[in-house]
Amino acid sequence: MNAPDALHRSLQIPAAGVVVEADLGVPRESPRGAVLFAHGSGSGRHSSRNRYVADELNRAGLITVLADLLTRDEERVDLRTAALRFDIDLLGGRVTALTDWAAHSDPTTGLGVGLFGASTGAAAALIAAANRPDVVQAVVSRGGRPDLADAHLPRVHQPTLLIVGERDPVVVELNRKAMQQLGGETRLTIVPDATHLFEERGALEQVAALARDWFLGHLRPVSHETEET
Repeated sequence: MNAPDALHRSLQIPAAGVVVEADLGVPRESPRGAVLFAHGSGSGRHSSRNRYVADELNRAGLITVLADLLTRDEERVDLRTAALRFDIDLLGGRVTALTDWAAHSDPTTGLGVGLFGASTGAAAALIAAANRPDVVQAVVSRGGRPDLADAHLPRVHQPTLLIVGERDPVVVELNRKAMQQLGGETRLTIVPDATHLFEERGALEQVAALARDWFLGHLRPVSHETEET
């Protein structure tokens, strides 16, 4: 359900040689930053979990951009093969292109940009953060696979919050190992009693609150001088 204090519209955004569908949420009050969502394996901008988090970020004064990282034709191929959802380099390139769009397009230009990645989308977000250190200011991963960003991890110097469910032990361990490779401030928060999809009562609310506080604590307006360099 859309947040009542945000305006929503659909967009088509050029991204690395294709055009992707996106949903933009803009708070009615002056925005305090912008967050791009990188969806996970087999998911997209209609993900109820990511939309819930996006609504909470809108309420906190943050612009949100939820984009499908695959085109409709690619999604049809992926439904048959499940191959593209694990093409981390492809997805990372798309998130990087979306980051470039956010840095130079209204209404997000001039705002600090954060990335919120879920599942395999977390790896794509971290690749984009490594590729755009002067644009991306913070990263949040929900039940993510940061390990799939592999060699890019040491180049990620932005503050990164890794959120994992307590009852998702394999992913907890993968996140612990990824923390050792990340190049900047990193925090791992384990949500008690939560499984991989955070479907338990109150779990997703904790994710949204953690993400909100992380972004509000780290996103800052971009000066004109910074944009020109």
